[in-house]
Amino acid sequence: MFERLVPKLRVNTVFDIGLEELYQKGYRGIITDLDNTLVGAKAPLATPELLLWFAKVKELGFKLIIVSNNNMDRVSRFATPLNIEFVHQARKPSNTPFLKAMKLMELTPEQTIVVGDQMLTDVYGGNRLGLYTVLVLPISVKDEGIGTRINRRVEQIALTRLRKQGLWHEEDKPQ
Repeated sequence: MFERLVPKLRVNTVFDIGLEELYQKGYRGIITDLDNTLVGAKAPLATPELLLWFAKVKELGFKLIIVSNNNMDRVSRFATPLNIEFVHQARKPSNTPFLKAMKLMELTPEQTIVVGDQMLTDVYGGNRLGLYTVLVLPISVKDEGIGTRINRRVEQIALTRLRKQGLWHEEDKPQ
């Protein structure tokens, strides 16, 4: 069970993901979380740096979709002005939103990357379907809801177990 919480890649931010390398390896789509992955949980709009990242993603040929457990209003306000497709109220780690996103992008699990800040939702959900999972550090934990705060505590327990089992190495930790 705990092995499914281990991402394929750990980075500080989305900007640290080697997009060119992943594209060369055959990945063609990115499913990304929104809150604390792309922007802080209360940030309504993309930052200028994030807009440049979106442009790079598109320029390289990736398809991109936001999959968020947040509500329609929150996700739509962020994604619609950017012309980015999204799945809201996703109920990650359920398989359904990941499968829906892949169908919208017309991609297979072998072609799809999942990027998120939570092991229990993004990484676990992606790993169960064989997607390439990328864990980023959360942008800001101060505005997180109660559900996410509970998840973070469970993640700490899981990390303790993963370290004891030799599946989580601190030297792999992003700086």
